[in-house]
Amino acid sequence: MKQHRLAAAVALVSLVLAGCDSQTSVELKTPAQKASYGIGLNMGKSLAQEGMDDLDSKAVAQGIEDAVGKKEQKLKDEELIEAFAALQKRAEERLTKMSEEASTAGKKFLEENSKKAGVVTTASGLQYEVIKKADGPQPKATDVVTVHYEGKLIDGKVFDSSVERGSPIDLPVSGVIPGWVEGLQLMHVGEKYKLYIPSELAYGAQSPSPAIPANSVLVFDLELLGIKDPAKSEQGDAAK
Repeated sequence: MKQHRLAAAVALVSLVLAGCDSQTSVELKTPAQKASYGIGLNMGKSLAQEGMDDLDSKAVAQGIEDAVGKKEQKLKDEELIEAFAALQKRAEERLTKMSEEASTAGKKFLEENSKKAGVVTTASGLQYEVIKKADGPQPKATDVVTVHYEGKLIDGKVFDSSVERGSPIDLPVSGVIPGWVEGLQLMHVGEKYKLYIPSELAYGAQSPSPAIPANSVLVFDLELLGIKDPAKSEQGDAAK
């Protein structure tokens, strides 16, 4: 609830820039001007992700002008509360629909994917495919590993990628989503897997970000680069 209220408020602020005439030039020279543009850009992205693309940018600009100029507001508080409630209800309905669609599509995807050659399904429901085999050691739940990864939705949309950032990450095996905890312990250092993670082994009914709808099946290209040496890590911490 609070998240949607915040998103709606943030979206309103973002539309100030959108309210400007497309032919009006905006100077972006001073730090304040650049920061203002950055705020609008970030909030505009948030707006798009929330699906609120029909708000009136001119009304937004008028509201801010009235507030800054300490003018009498044109709508009563009761009217504003009613309007925000309507937007929030619409946002919740949209998220519920997306969640239901993701759940249905995910189940169908996993069912069909399980029939493909090379795909293994574990007792938990995790599906994986060995892309590159290696003979390195296997991590334990207590280990910290170095990995490269790319996460996608079942439609192929990338939502996170260390590959794109050009930098692998270190993470505790037991500190990630259940699908990763299980998948990492199946791998040998040097191997590449493709993990197909059911929503209940990922984020379930909770959406960690607008880029990942609730109840989504997640697909990861995962490469296990190494297992961190606890002794060296302790020595490094002691040297600091």
